[in-house]
Amino acid sequence: MSSQTNLPVDPARIADVIDGLARITEPGRPYTRRAFTALFPAGRTFLDEKFKAAGLETRVDAAGNLVARRPGRKPGLGTIMLGSHSDTVPDGGRYDGIAGVAVALEVARALADRGIELDHDLEVVDFLAEEVSIFGVSCIGSRGMAGVLPEDWLSRQSGGLTLEQGIRDVGGDPARIVAEARRDIAAFLELHIEQGPVLETERLDIGVVTAIAGITRIEIIVEGRADHAGTTPMGSRADALAAAVRLVSGIEALAKSLSAGPAHFTATVGEFSIEPNAANVVPSRARLLIDARAEERTAMDVFAASVERLAAEISRETGTNIAAPRRISDNMPTPGDPLVLDVLDAACDAAGASHRRMASGAGHDTAFMAKVTRAAMIFVPCLGGRSHAPKEFAEIDDIALGAAVLLNAVIQLDEKLQDVIQEGA
Repeated sequence: MSSQTNLPVDPARIADVIDGLARITEPGRPYTRRAFTALFPAGRTFLDEKFKAAGLETRVDAAGNLVARRPGRKPGLGTIMLGSHSDTVPDGGRYDGIAGVAVALEVARALADRGIELDHDLEVVDFLAEEVSIFGVSCIGSRGMAGVLPEDWLSRQSGGLTLEQGIRDVGGDPARIVAEARRDIAAFLELHIEQGPVLETERLDIGVVTAIAGITRIEIIVEGRADHAGTTPMGSRADALAAAVRLVSGIEALAKSLSAGPAHFTATVGEFSIEPNAANVVPSRARLLIDARAEERTAMDVFAASVERLAAEISRETGTNIAAPRRISDNMPTPGDPLVLDVLDAACDAAGASHRRMASGAGHDTAFMAKVTRAAMIFVPCLGGRSHAPKEFAEIDDIALGAAVLLNAVIQLDEKLQDVIQEGA
């Protein structure tokens, strides 16, 4: 991994932002600063002060995102936006999202240090509530900025607080979210720790993210028959748990088969419950919830159809009743923009960063920004692929190299985006 020196960015400034936010945490719970909780505004104040000290103009938009702006030389040309999120999961990590915000700020600082004026406006954003929030939903700020935040979400409650009021409390204006949906963003870039082991294992500096996997969640209910566990013969049972275990094994085999191809695919039975859950009763009911993630939609379609056939087969063979698997949620994959991906590859080469293309199995704000602009991501390595845990760790030098890549990409995009406009005129 990175041993670069003389980068056009300052690793110490990046570390200062990451360390400063790390100190704003719930007592006894390292790196816990959830959106809509008491400590979140302190983190926002810290960032706002850093943004202003860098000469950026700051505001909170209607969706509650903290946005810092560096005006370009050609008003009306559009905005190149960089950023991520500063909220955490409970007992989470100090780099997830936060590294992306720190790097976005450093790109703005590095442009100023080098006396580079962009034609486009440059904005740095800290999205509100990328992680699953106290309201049970995620990517609130990026959904709002893209104009796709479901209106009924605003009435969701947690401890007597509505999401609508929570957005107001951070300075947003829920009534204006739709009206202020952004259509002026020319490109969006996000740096993130990988949250997986690929870059570390292959000793590479940067992952250029080809797509954010679509996430589909499928519920399966197995109905058996409750009987006495000691007196009912084994051949006379309709054991819901035994049937469900076969389902889990079959789902794992399907996922392994689909993951053997070049495109990213995973499937996990992450929720599982049985009834009546008593030692001396044959289980009468089982519930499974599958979390499946695919870089390519065709793989998800194949998986869903295969699970349906598997469920029907196991139902016939076990004497249980397994209803057709039901999709609880279904999100399409988000491919990275081809032009931006090419720019990121070239930016890696210019920075001397070894790199590969790869998919993201996790969701990110970029998926929603891609609904309104050209968008793509880069990954930097993290220790052991660990994330959403106190031991989450990434080397500052690796993050700084990622910042240098984004700096190069922004400078290239400032020119190339205008060429695209001229070619299309």
